[in-house]
Amino acid sequence: MYHQRLPVDRVTTPEFAQRLASISTDINQAVCAYIDRRGHVIRVGVGSPHQTQIPVLELPRYGAERLCGIRCVATQLKIEPPSHSVLTAMAIQRLDAIALLTLTGTGFKRKGGGATGYIRDAYLAHLVPDPVEKWIVSEPLTLDELDEQDFLDLAESLEEEFRRVFVAQQVDTDHERVIVVGLQTDRMDEDTFNNGLEEVARLVDTAGGDVLETVTQKRSKPHPRTVIGAGKVDDIALSVQTLGANLVVCDRDLSPAQVRNLEAHIGVRVVDRTELILDIFAQRAQSGAGKLQVELAQLEYQLPRLTGRGQAMSRLGGGIGTRGPGETKLETERRAIQKRITRLQREVDGIQEHRARMRQRRQHQSVPSVAIIGYTNAGKSTLLNRLTDAEVYAADQLFATLDPTTRRISIPEADSHEVRSLVLTDTVGFIQDLPPALMDAFRATLEEVTEADALIHVVDASHHAWKEHIRSVMGLLGQMPIAPGPILLVFNKLDKANTDALELAKDEYPQAVFISAANNLGMDTLRQKILQLIDYAVAKEAG
Repeated sequence: MYHQRLPVDRVTTPEFAQRLASISTDINQAVCAYIDRRGHVIRVGVGSPHQTQIPVLELPRYGAERLCGIRCVATQLKIEPPSHSVLTAMAIQRLDAIALLTLTGTGFKRKGGGATGYIRDAYLAHLVPDPVEKWIVSEPLTLDELDEQDFLDLAESLEEEFRRVFVAQQVDTDHERVIVVGLQTDRMDEDTFNNGLEEVARLVDTAGGDVLETVTQKRSKPHPRTVIGAGKVDDIALSVQTLGANLVVCDRDLSPAQVRNLEAHIGVRVVDRTELILDIFAQRAQSGAGKLQVELAQLEYQLPRLTGRGQAMSRLGGGIGTRGPGETKLETERRAIQKRITRLQREVDGIQEHRARMRQRRQHQSVPSVAIIGYTNAGKSTLLNRLTDAEVYAADQLFATLDPTTRRISIPEADSHEVRSLVLTDTVGFIQDLPPALMDAFRATLEEVTEADALIHVVDASHHAWKEHIRSVMGLLGQMPIAPGPILLVFNKLDKANTDALELAKDEYPQAVFISAANNLGMDTLRQKILQLIDYAVAKEAG
């Protein structure tokens, strides 16, 4: 079969089809021949197009505006149109077309007359640039009718239409086109799962990507090789090709083997939740200390994942999961990376010692310190700006600010003319299941929390999952090596919260303060509560 040469403007010839059918009948199995646009047979496989498909990483990588330049002529022992699995295989590979020849055990007369040998009917299928239709399958054709098809004109017109649709969709070429994948296991309730998916979508948006589709699956436990089932992996690969996505983001952490297996089948980069958060941190780090800690976290995360990188798909080249100070180190030798990690850890230790000296100096001067903590995007930076005129960057994004900011604040007491000074520190935002690599790398930053005299825990009262946010933050505080000081709970975004949520919060947390930092609501009450918090912390320390 490999020595055959077909006309460039024909899907197949009657002679080639008959020979393929003869072989298929002799071995009583389906056979597929893959042919390039020069008419050369480049691959022959025993089995259906789904079973014999070319690995995505071995196909030409043209993107959503091009077909791969390969067509498939396949036999099928059943007399029926192409199945969904056959058409899915065509879409995943972005084949120019599939010609499916249905076979019978004895010679049938074709519609135009004359013996066909083993071929009963032929079907011609090809892709269309429509996310709903996806493909078109012809009515049953005779071999003569199939031979009359102008294949070159069909392929060129299809690519022209794909290119037109692709260009029309490119509103912002800087944004990556992302499919989010979520797995709900038996241990996870519906609300927790949906909140996690929503958070991943927000993370993708913060990282600079556009979520095109969210794919979910329920399983008792993750698949050891691909996290999700094989059928769902095919569905994702189909969506990637249909929608023109160039990145898949999973809502959980993946092992290096799982990432490689998914990338090999889907054909685009796959990143997990931790890598997504690391990418955002790489974008947000401004100070030298922040960049240092991000690089350390990236390298510690990537070190066990180096095996196999670069063999089929390089991680370099820009985009979500590839940015940051450490990106050029990801594919170097393991020993060099380990040396770099060791040096970075020494530098982080130096940052810890410097910040410890700064805290000791403040404590020697008897200046109380208060750390502002909370779930990411709760409004911590906005609150610091309101209290101290710090002009810290604040935006409606996850992890809008990364580097801790410390400012002195003076608060007059309500019942006297005395003015008291203290230090406020805005810390990095917390998130559910904060990656261990970040917890370790940012220990110098997180010590600002454990060493503060007291904490202000800011909660986004307008978020429907504010209860889960409180639990996540308190759970992370419980993992700190040193127990933090007393905590004042502050519900922010009062102006955006609904009445029922506020009533519930007031019932459950009667000692909390309710404010809107953006609109300067409840700030005087908060200032007095901060003074009471400091007095309580000092009395507790002394007693």
